Order: sequence, then C-alpha cells, then structure tokens
Amino acid sequence: MRAMRVWITGIVLVLLLAASCGLNAQKKPKDTLSGYDRAARATLVHPAIVFVAADDNAQHIAEVTPGHEVVVIERNGAWVRVFANTDAPDEQADDQKPEFSADETVTPASGWIHDKGIVTQATANGDAILYGTAANFEEQAEQPHAPKDAAEEAHLLYRRVADYFPDSPLAAEAIFRAADVRWQIDKADIGTLPSAHEQEAYLRPQLYEGEMQRVMKLYPASKFAALAAYDLIDNKLCGDWQGLPKCPEMEAVLYEKYADRYPDSPKAAEALYNATYREGVLVEMYTVQDEKKRSEQAAANAVGLAAELKQKYPQSDYAARAASIAYRVQQQIPVYGNDRE
Repeated sequence: MRAMRVWITGIVLVLLLAASCGLNAQKKPKDTLSGYDRAARATLVHPAIVFVAADDNAQHIAEVTPGHEVVVIERNGAWVRVFANTDAPDEQADDQKPEFSADETVTPASGWIHDKGIVTQATANGDAILYGTAANFEEQAEQPHAPKDAAEEAHLLYRRVADYFPDSPLAAEAIFRAADVRWQIDKADIGTLPSAHEQEAYLRPQLYEGEMQRVMKLYPASKFAALAAYDLIDNKLCGDWQGLPKCPEMEAVLYEKYADRYPDSPKAAEALYNATYREGVLVEMYTVQDEKKRSEQAAANAVGLAAELKQKYPQSDYAARAASIAYRVQQQIPVYGNDRE
C-alpha cells in the first residue's frame, strides 16, 4: 500500500512538472522583430545604394543612410541581399524595433548592396566603430556648413551602439549622446517658433523626454543620468522673462535644486552659476518694482551661491564667473538691463 502511494505521488509530480514546463513555454516573450532573426540586423556607417540585383548597372531601389537598419538575408561574393525601408520613420528610443517596421502598410524593400561598411552584432570592435562614426558625424554637425543629415545620423549610430552591444563600456555614454543629439536638434527647431518667446513654458511645444528618461532609468546612479536630468530642465524654463521676476525666481530654484541633488554632476558648477546669475538679475528687477527687502535678499543669495561655487568647484570657470556676478551685485552694478550711470 505504501509502495502504491509512492508510485502515485511520483506520477503527480511528473504531471505537475510537465504542466509547469508548458506554462513556461507559453510565457516565452514575443519576438519584437516579427520573424526577423535578431542576429541578421545590421546598420551602415556610410550611404549605400540598394540595387534590384547584384549588379552595379541594375536599377536603384533606394538608398540607406548611416545609422538606419537593414536585415541581411544572404551574401553573394561582394554583394549582400537585404531588407531595407528608408522611408519608414525612426522609432522612439523605448521601442526597440528596426526602422522597417512590422506595419502591414509598410513594405520592406528587398535588394542588394555592396558588402562594405556593414556593422552587425558580430562585427569585431563594432561598438567602437559605431561610436567613433557617430562622434565624427556629431562633430561635423557642429560645423558652420554642416552636412544636412549629420546630426540625425549621429543620433542613430549612437543608439546602435547600445542596441547591438549593450554590454559595451561605451553603451551608457552612447545612449546619453544619442538622447542629447536629438534633444539639441529639437531644441533648435522649437527655438525658431514664435511660441519660443512666450513667458510660460507650457505655451511652446515640449521637447521629447523619452530618450532622456530612458538614460535615467537604465543608469540611475551614473553621470549620464545627471546629465540627462540637466537637459530636462530646458522644458521648464521660460522663453522670455519679459522683465518680470517670476521666471528668474523659478529658474534659480530649479538650478539650485539640481546642484544639490547632483553635486558630482559635470553640470553641477554650471547649474550653480545659472542660479547665481538669476539671483543677480532679481536684484535689479526687485529694485525696479521698489521691493527693497527682496532685492537685498536676492543680493545676499547671489553672493552666497558664488561663495558656495568657489568652495565646491574652485577650478571651474563658473566659479570665477559667479564671483564676477557677486562683485557687480556688491558694487550695485546691474546684472540685468542697462548698467550705464
């Protein structure tokens, strides 16, 4: 009888184990690449023409620009057959799909490209290649007569570093630099709109925060999270102070809180300087409004912040710049507006 109970117990355990395996199999995460082999993903470090056949004289289908993705289907000597769709919009940073999208309304272009400048997850030193190419494009984008798409290509290539090589020592900085390049592009675009001069921040289009938030989520205790948090302040700043103290009051608090929260940030000294400058501005604004006590308090705040900057970041240029603000305040020389006697 005891043997029978042991035998039944064993059968039950086997059945439970089988059921558990079935449940685990059902819980397998869905492939976000919709059937495409993740290992076949690749990006380019130079523009590539997609031909209908593996022949330089064949018809051109499209052009793939640096940073955009292709899916490698097969290789034939000096040629590679790929799926590519350069017309599909770039996806958000928190949606890790390739650019050709699984949307049924978008048909990937199948064709052939020359087998050069193609970087995959298996490419030796691929992380450094992508990062270095992105950095070169970013530098080009900062030149007076920059190539049209240099900044966008830098943004995409930085993203590929983290997408393809998540364990690379370059991944964290690449994610931040991708986010920052996009941030600066959007910031420049929004700055050309009439609404950019509105006093209230909510009256102008907001900069997309998704990529910056991703940096902070993935690397919460890093300097890159601190840098991302500094960029995010832009969405809260006024467009035009219009000579009123409301904006510099609010902005001084934002910058001072940032410096307190991220004292080791590469932007901490700059944040303290920005707070010092705004307190110096308030001295004159309050004076114009005949608010003597508030003007005196702003002057004391400016001098105190300048002293804090000198103590914490003595080697920073911002410490000297803040000292000049404090000196002007103490000499009753306006920091904001006309300083002529």
